[in-house]
Amino acid sequence: MNLKLNITVIDELADDEIRSVGELDLASGDIKILHYEDHDVATQGLPVHRKDYEFTVGVLSNNGRDVEFGVRVDRASGRYSVTPDELIEIKGRAAKLFSQPPEKGTKH
Repeated sequence: MNLKLNITVIDELADDEIRSVGELDLASGDIKILHYEDHDVATQGLPVHRKDYEFTVGVLSNNGRDVEFGVRVDRASGRYSVTPDELIEIKGRAAKLFSQPPEKGTKH
């Protein structure tokens, strides 16, 4: 049984955002395997360490519908995760998201 979902992670900055794709582990709430779009962590560092960093959200998408949720980022380790309460809510919302038929006009 696959307990991992592909998600989009958005680090919100004061005047911009940094997007990445990652994998949410539904068993632990950890978000791993982040691949940043247009951001090189090796030379630019983690978004959470920038002075203009504000917060991070995750987005789960299926058939043209999205579920957005809060993401915690540990500033010291750079570890991304969701809280246990948020994880329970995501599981319920994800079940609804994946059980709905595609929106009209959406390719699947």
